[in-house]
Amino acid sequence: MTRVVILGQGYVGSIFALGVERIKVGELGYYGIPLQNELPIKVEDIEIVGSYDVDKNKIGRSLYEVMKNYWDGKIPETLKNITVRKGIHLGSLRNLPIKAEGLEDEMPLREAIEKLVEEWKGLDADVIVNVCTTEAFAPFGNKEGLIKAIENNEKERLTATQVYAYAAALYAKERGGAAFVNAIPTLIANDPAFVKLAKESNLVIFGDDGATGATPLTADILAHLAQRNRYVKDIAQFNIGGNTDFLALTDKERNKSKEFTKSSIVKDLLGYEAPHYIKPTGFLEPLGDKKFIAMHIEYVSFNGAVDELVVTGRINDSPALAGLLVDLVRLGKMATERKEFGTIYEVNAFYMKNPGPKEKGNIPRIIAHEKMRMWVGLKPKWL
Repeated sequence: MTRVVILGQGYVGSIFALGVERIKVGELGYYGIPLQNELPIKVEDIEIVGSYDVDKNKIGRSLYEVMKNYWDGKIPETLKNITVRKGIHLGSLRNLPIKAEGLEDEMPLREAIEKLVEEWKGLDADVIVNVCTTEAFAPFGNKEGLIKAIENNEKERLTATQVYAYAAALYAKERGGAAFVNAIPTLIANDPAFVKLAKESNLVIFGDDGATGATPLTADILAHLAQRNRYVKDIAQFNIGGNTDFLALTDKERNKSKEFTKSSIVKDLLGYEAPHYIKPTGFLEPLGDKKFIAMHIEYVSFNGAVDELVVTGRINDSPALAGLLVDLVRLGKMATERKEFGTIYEVNAFYMKNPGPKEKGNIPRIIAHEKMRMWVGLKPKWL
């Protein structure tokens, strides 16, 4: 079994848990899961053992009850066995209409981390998945600065994701191995402080920021244009959604975090910095979880011809990422068993908007897909 703890029981975490349980009872196939059931660890081997949130209305309730906020259909009875525990927020929900309550409100960060580690030991978690609300953050760069901030209880300096990742490292060190999947923009796999800590602590880190929706599509189109030596004059890409994450992104600092991971593809894939506007641009509640995306790319072709591509779409936001998580938790378990601690570029390059480690960059997704399959040990599809 692959035992999973979810950090942030919102739309993504809930659809992930729901989908896994529905697959296990035969209600769903494997659409939306890139590796389907090709791995030695099957989708049916995933077991959700823990859930954390900081919304006062979710803490202490069963995952079955929380799921009613995100799903109108039948909910698997197995989710009644999981109770949402109190996590850490460090102000991540400021300006949102949510009453936040975290462990750090009751105790110093060091004690909160110790409590998390003890709970995870009791749950015997293999993989910890971070799908918290997008945060405003500053990377640490070195392990010493991170540890000092924890020891000095610097709550204004740290984010929830950074504290969770630090706790995961302590947990992995005690346990002898674990994995941390960072599906939000906060730099973990791209922060040398966490990569070094992970290597020393028997922790696998995947990150940063799951590549779903418009961003991987834009990456594929840019790679296509680059391969044909077409000069990109400008790029406009935006999306508007109605879920809590889009509401959070109305905060300027949080939006800046997301913009960074989405925009990192341009120079990486083209080799030059084409003028671009790539970021989430708005919240419209009636859209719910089905976001509106649009992109416009203007480029120069042979004989100076100027062409344009215009793409629009409606994409169910949370299922797009939840399907990737089904792969990532299994790959995390595999990497732990192989003792490949630190971060793994071959996995990150395909699944993440801003693939770690820091010195690497984005590559065309079709190439990333083949590199990932080869790392797994599967036969390439197109090479």
